[in-house]
Amino acid sequence: MTKMYRDTPEDIEGMPSGIPYIVGNEAAERYSFYGMKSILMVFLTTHVFMKTEFDDSGVNYTEQQAEALATQWIHWFNVAVYLLPFIGALIADWLFGKYKTILALSIVYCAGHFVLAIDESIWGMGAGLGLIAFGAGGIKPCVSAHVGDQFGASNQVLLPRVFSWFYFSINIGAMCSMIITPLILRWTVDDYGGAIAFGIPGILMLIATIMFWIGRKHFVHIPPRGDQFFSEIFNSEGIKAITALLPVFLLTAVFFSCFDQTASKWVAQGKKMDGQFLGLEILPDQMQSLNPILVLLFIPLFSYVLYPRMDAIISLTPLRKMGIGFFVTAAAFSCSALIEEQISKAVELSIIWQGIPYLLITAAEIMISITALEFAYSQSPKSSKSLVMAVYLGCISLGNAVTAITNAIITKPDGSSLLPGANYYWFFTGMVLVAGILFIGVSKVYWGQSFLEADHEPVGNEE
Repeated sequence: MTKMYRDTPEDIEGMPSGIPYIVGNEAAERYSFYGMKSILMVFLTTHVFMKTEFDDSGVNYTEQQAEALATQWIHWFNVAVYLLPFIGALIADWLFGKYKTILALSIVYCAGHFVLAIDESIWGMGAGLGLIAFGAGGIKPCVSAHVGDQFGASNQVLLPRVFSWFYFSINIGAMCSMIITPLILRWTVDDYGGAIAFGIPGILMLIATIMFWIGRKHFVHIPPRGDQFFSEIFNSEGIKAITALLPVFLLTAVFFSCFDQTASKWVAQGKKMDGQFLGLEILPDQMQSLNPILVLLFIPLFSYVLYPRMDAIISLTPLRKMGIGFFVTAAAFSCSALIEEQISKAVELSIIWQGIPYLLITAAEIMISITALEFAYSQSPKSSKSLVMAVYLGCISLGNAVTAITNAIITKPDGSSLLPGANYYWFFTGMVLVAGILFIGVSKVYWGQSFLEADHEPVGNEE
């Protein structure tokens, strides 16, 4: 019986034929996700909650109440996005395989964008974001693994080049959408609400899905592993690796509690600043585009300039890179606190000042997020790598839960905060500083081991 699709890579030395479809799909999908996410804080605050009655007297939410609710919504959305990869990895590896899982959940993803575009009520926004979280979160652990599936022994030396293009496509898609989508919202919201601003990212996600479907005959389709998936993934080596990595991951969650506020509290802060610069108006949600721009600049800068020079002074292990990142994050939130202090004094402060904390938080992202991904991959046995990566993404979810719960606790019924103004940013500065100090201790006693190709070697003290 002839197979419909290949289930093993071609024995070729060149690039697999399915790669252009995967890279194109990723660029369009990331445009859709970050375009939608870039306008959430402004749209939820101004066009959803402030126009919603919250009691029988017909009283609307104040701006403070709306901002607090929007912050919680965004971080609970992030919680779902980074928690659902557990389900995506499970149904892909156990039941349906990566291709069918990605395609099916991409359709759910498109449906979420469609709901956001046609219904801007609280119920509509909740349903749309829920569908997007299920789609985006579910495909997250499958896509990068699907890239690796396309390569065999003859061409796996090309994997680093492909992942470079893969990461480049993510950041190009994110950068373009974060610049363009806030402008579209500004230009169309008075006449069309959020329909066009949310609809265009939805169209990009539809294009991403169609592109992935067109590439189906070019892809390697690795079949699901069935019930043996559980015996392979929950083995003693995998559990041992997770036990060793868990303290590292839990402290990393504190970083993501801070980092993901670039889409919530930092946007709210930007709304109180002067957006005029050199005759142009910079929107507060557009400032988020600095992150992908800086990532593209910082990766070669750190890899070829800063890391080698630092390594000449002190052996720069992965855990040491991450440890430094915590203190850089604290510096970023200190800058945000100082900016907020000036705003509270009624100074007309340029939004360009936010560039400093963005520069610092992106440097911290390079040191913590990218390093943690590589470290987690190297510290887990082959049979348990997907489980370890799902646990890592779960800790990103935990970090966002910390932010959402903190904002719920500190918000009074009238929308005012128990941590007003700069105090809010100083609170998170202190929290990430404590996490950084604890991380130094954890790194000194880390007892995991590296798994290199077919064998492994003990790492001992990775600090």
